[in-house]
Amino acid sequence: MTELPRSDPLAAVSPLDGRYARRTAPLSPYASESGLMRARVHVEADYLLALADLDAVPIELSDAESTTLRETYESFKAEDARLIKELEVDGAAGYTATNHDVKAVEYFLRIKLDDSEAVDDAERLYPWIHFGLTSEDVNNLAHRLLVKPAVETVLVPTLQDLRDELVDLAHEHSDLSMLARTHGQPATPTTFGKEMAVYASRLGKAIGRVQATTDDLSGKLAGASGTYAAHHAAYPDVDWQAFSESFVTDLGLDHTELATQVNPCDDLSAVFDALRGVNNVLTDMDRDMWLYISDRYLGQQTVKGETGSSTMPHKVNPIDFENSEGNLSKANSDLTFLADYITTSRLQRDLSDSTVKRNIGAAFGHCLIGYKKAQAGLDKIVPNEQVMTEELEATPEIIGEAVQTILRREGDTDAYERVKDLTRGKHVTIEDFYDLFESLDVDESVREELLALTPTGYTGVADELVDQVDD
Repeated sequence: MTELPRSDPLAAVSPLDGRYARRTAPLSPYASESGLMRARVHVEADYLLALADLDAVPIELSDAESTTLRETYESFKAEDARLIKELEVDGAAGYTATNHDVKAVEYFLRIKLDDSEAVDDAERLYPWIHFGLTSEDVNNLAHRLLVKPAVETVLVPTLQDLRDELVDLAHEHSDLSMLARTHGQPATPTTFGKEMAVYASRLGKAIGRVQATTDDLSGKLAGASGTYAAHHAAYPDVDWQAFSESFVTDLGLDHTELATQVNPCDDLSAVFDALRGVNNVLTDMDRDMWLYISDRYLGQQTVKGETGSSTMPHKVNPIDFENSEGNLSKANSDLTFLADYITTSRLQRDLSDSTVKRNIGAAFGHCLIGYKKAQAGLDKIVPNEQVMTEELEATPEIIGEAVQTILRREGDTDAYERVKDLTRGKHVTIEDFYDLFESLDVDESVREELLALTPTGYTGVADELVDQVDD
């Protein structure tokens, strides 16, 4: 076999960068190594700008130099990422290989300042790049600068579109009667719209929990053991705690006041747990939709040219819901691992979390595929009113609940037992109920009330409940 170029999606080790590359592309700016490099440059450049604003620090930056620093991340290009990688792995521009990804960023900034005509004597700034910092000061901030927009600008809008689809289905089919099943057995009817409204409501609340967690992301900048020791040794009169808080909050994050070298990752863990909650709602929906399709309550629009089975030409499989379920299950496995693992660190620091955090994007990738596939499945479904109605009419025992409840209202102490004897474990017809009604010692108005009961009409206020879901 001829070996494919590593850049070819068919040669990708992960389906996220191979088969599903087109679907996961929106996450690339936040989940790729290039994205992490850019975020690190962002932190380092802004940190140098913040240092220059301190009266105690003997550096000054012209407006042009400040602009140059901001441009290092605002105009970050593919060749910049490649240069950082060269500095880390092979060495470049007179620097030997660092074998350290954050140190490579420091040297990258030196090179960019050297190359800029706007910077006067770039070497004077070398000592202040990464001044007093540990790599984790940079990394913890960089990861949060990626997680926040990945969730807020990619995952959440996709989820909101999916919720809107459910809301539309709920309102469109608010009064479409459908047999419910509890414990897999025929139960009090519902409407298809009301069931979609349940999922829309659950999903909306789950999205809110996700948004709350990204609002609470918190960053740390306190040195090698979280004590500001290097900063304090160099400039003991500077209020470094206030400096750190100002710097971190200017990045759009809350400030972590107490930390070791590692920023405790309870905030990231909360994001992952909230996403798991979203995925649990959608996995539940995927499985229900699969069952509705299996029961022929739902049909699926066909896609021209699509093959459902390699041997059975008639098949129109619920592949989108199945794909969604699989990807969301994989995402939840990854999110559970991430949430558990990153909140622990031996003593003041161990490095095991570094490689683990590189997989955050993979978990988000499976989330995104799952959300898109669920929406694709919803786009194809067509409720089959005839099948739903036929199923209801063939299951008249479901009005037994209403019958015994009305009889209880009338003071019948044996109401439940009377209906149970007629229906439990038996095949009954609507005529069997009519015979029961004729034998009852009740007012004629009550008898007429009972005779008016139908399986298709016994849906309570299901259609009104749909209005609880906002557009």
